[in-house]
Amino acid sequence: MRVAIALVGRPNVGKSRLFNRLIRRRASIVHDLPGTTRDIVAEDLPNGVTLMDTGGMGLVAAEEDISLAAAVEGQVNFAIGAADIIFFVVDARAGCTPMDHEIAAMLRKSGKMIYLVANKIDSEREINRGDIFHILGFREVLFVSAEHGYGERALWDVIDRHATAADESVFSGDRAIRICLLGRPNVGKSSLANALLGGDRMIVHRRAGTTRDAIASDLRCTVHGREYFFELVDTAGLREKGKVSTPVEFFSAVRSVNAMGTADIVFLVIDALSGMTRQDKRWVDRVLEAGKCLIFLVNKWDLADESFRNGCLSGYGSVEDFRKKFLETLQRELFSLSKCPVLFVSARTRYGMENILAEGVQLFEKISKTISTGPLNRVIQHLLDSHPPAMVSGKRFKIYYAVQSGTLPVRLKIFCNRCRRLSDDYRRYLENGIRNAFDLFGCALRFEFVEKEVRYAEKTA
Repeated sequence: MRVAIALVGRPNVGKSRLFNRLIRRRASIVHDLPGTTRDIVAEDLPNGVTLMDTGGMGLVAAEEDISLAAAVEGQVNFAIGAADIIFFVVDARAGCTPMDHEIAAMLRKSGKMIYLVANKIDSEREINRGDIFHILGFREVLFVSAEHGYGERALWDVIDRHATAADESVFSGDRAIRICLLGRPNVGKSSLANALLGGDRMIVHRRAGTTRDAIASDLRCTVHGREYFFELVDTAGLREKGKVSTPVEFFSAVRSVNAMGTADIVFLVIDALSGMTRQDKRWVDRVLEAGKCLIFLVNKWDLADESFRNGCLSGYGSVEDFRKKFLETLQRELFSLSKCPVLFVSARTRYGMENILAEGVQLFEKISKTISTGPLNRVIQHLLDSHPPAMVSGKRFKIYYAVQSGTLPVRLKIFCNRCRRLSDDYRRYLENGIRNAFDLFGCALRFEFVEKEVRYAEKTA
């Protein structure tokens, strides 16, 4: 089994910066604003250790709701309970505070193995600043600088001392299916993630923008009698560019885009009552440009049902009539994705939740399959004959041959004459025709065009 290590401490002591240094990349958002980290951010290290970054304990700020602060502390307590080892991070520059004493007393009651990590010690000359923390009663004190790397070797000695080989046998040999929840703030992404995970892994709060990091969680589930392993990423709410007002919101958006880039399947979450917005459409384009599978999740369907029963949805004969009109509007606004999977769900009542992972598996299997070369070329030739491309400077775009060159997503290598003769509209026509022929609805296609020698191409054009 993997060994879990949690970084715990009050706000702004450098936990996220230390976490990023240890994993060698910027997974946690680092900012001077106390309370930037809220959910648990976890990362598996190669030596069999899972490292967890947590929110600050004892956060007191005017703009923070009591319920939100309590939710953050609940996440920290979850991490402490799940961890085998605690790195109790303190700020050597600020000294030992009353909150440090409170956290120390709580951690001792946990019965876990605890290492005190005095951060913001940049050299040996500054170690004496950390001596005051011996008063907290922990035997081992590690002096480090998360920003400059001082003392990092001592941290790794501790980590390696407790490391074990990862036990991957609990999963099948297949790699994890990477799925990502994307959408505007407050559409219910974290609630959906918690419903899928079966617990309160993500902080859910009525305030829009509660989630700031892209939070990855492992999920094992049986679909159609077979066990699958998923990596589920909940992302921060995506605001319009002009409405991003703080650096934290900016970096949250960057994390969301990066999460989309590493996903196999993107679930775009839409509010059932507000419907598809202009911002949602822009993100649809970005998902397709990134070559990702796309499934629409129309969340809060229970509210649509309540609104109809309360007479707030006028002009519809029934809630099913509203669903039909909703789907028709969605398909009309996204004509090129008219057959993309659309699921109506409710995280609160768990309505339709059983379909989410099943649809994800079905799409993943589609982008994992191989298309035979013969049928592929016959379909392309039929598309060319049925609707020939337009002439450009007296010449016409031609395809000589096509072959599948990869999966995840489906990649097609197309041997042709001059690519500049291929318009964007005709390219979309080819993509949609191939999707229709091979049941690839919701799947992105990647075309790699290989031009024949100019002389040959011009001669046969």
